[in-house]
Formats: sequence, C-alpha cells, structure tokens
Amino acid sequence: MIHYHGTPVGGGRLDAAKFLVGRHALVPFPRQDDMGIVADVCQSFVFDNGAFSVWKKGGQLDVDGYTRWVDDWHRHPGFDWALIPDVIDGDENANDRLLEQWPAHLPGVPVWHLHESFERLQHLASNWKTVAFGSSGQWAMPGTKSWWVRIGAAMDAICDEHGRPMCRLHGLRMLDPTIFTSLPFASADSTNASVNGGSISRFGMYTPPTAGQRASVIADRIESHNSAHVWQRSGQAELAI
Repeated sequence: MIHYHGTPVGGGRLDAAKFLVGRHALVPFPRQDDMGIVADVCQSFVFDNGAFSVWKKGGQLDVDGYTRWVDDWHRHPGFDWALIPDVIDGDENANDRLLEQWPAHLPGVPVWHLHESFERLQHLASNWKTVAFGSSGQWAMPGTKSWWVRIGAAMDAICDEHGRPMCRLHGLRMLDPTIFTSLPFASADSTNASVNGGSISRFGMYTPPTAGQRASVIADRIESHNSAHVWQRSGQAELAI
C-alpha cells in the first residue's frame, strides 16, 4: 500500500525536505506551504480539498479555486489524484452533485462517508477506480468499536467471497497500523508524522534532535506495516463487536 503523509511538516523547510524525500505526501488545499518541496522530492503526491478542516471550522469550501489548483498540477509526473470536493456531513444528493461537476480530465477520487448508505458505496465502487473512505457522523473517530462495526459492514458490502474489494480503497485519516493492517487498502493518509514530529515528550530520553528526524522515526514505524491483502471477518472488526 501507499502511505501518504499529510503536510505541511513543522520545523522549517530543511526539516520538511529531509522528511519528505522519497516518501508519498498529501497536500491540503488550505495549506500549500510545502508544495514546492513535495513536487521536488516526493515519489508521488495527492491533493486534499480541505473539506475536513472546513467542516471542523464551519467555513465554505472554495470548489472553483481547488479545481483550478488541481488543473495546474495534475500533469506533474508525481501527481496521483485529487480528492473530489465533498460535504462531510452532507446528504448523498449534495455529494453526488459535486461528483457530477468534477472535470472529466482531472484524476479524481470520490469520498464515501461512513454515515452514507451502502448502496451509494456500491455505486461508487462500480464506477470509480478508487474510492476514499471518510469517517463521519456517529463514526467520525476511526478505530472505535462502533467505527469497526460500521467499516466491517461496509467491507462486506463491496468485497467478494474472497475478501477482494470491487475497486481500490483509500483510508482518510487511517494511516494507523492498528487500522490499515486489517483492511485491504491500496493507500491511506494521516498527519501523524508531521504533527507529532514537533512533540518531544512522546520520545522520552532518547529524543531525535530535530522535528524532521522525529517525524521520520514516526513515519518509518508506520511504513514498516502493510495493509491486509483481503478483507477477513476474523480480523479487527470482529473483535470489536
């Protein structure tokens, strides 16, 4: 699987460059601070429309501005795809309208939110090469018992009898080995390394001296794990029921 690390990375441009070299990055539309570094040193990168931040702050997503930004960058050889604008707690019709407005020439990935119907998930999985899973509603916190029950039911809805999903799956805010090692994700993302690289207390007495080095330690630990190759009901989700 591909491990996308969210940016920006704290500690200055040199720290960011040292951390990001050879890795895969996720760049959010509202925080393009490290875009130049990402374009130069990362193996590949994806774009996040910033809907989660907008949802948390109660703002308004600039759909046109985001689409122009994706259009400017999508020909870069390291560009993989962009998350199509979505409303995290919106209804299915609102999110389907945003999908319809997305330009066909731009590599986009739709988001299925956990509070939405499995019918919509199956429809997306049947019509898109990749679908992103977004935690929302009463399942807004990845890794909780109720979240595992919901994600398990979703996997049952789109995986065949061998546990193979209908399309490639991406886990939003799910780059946690306790999560992705039980799910057949092609990729996942989180800001764990970039955010917690600034935390000295979590390392104890053997603390790497710079934020970039601390972020690298966190990222290396994450990247030493891979996703599950198939969905198995005997995994983490069943233990949570």
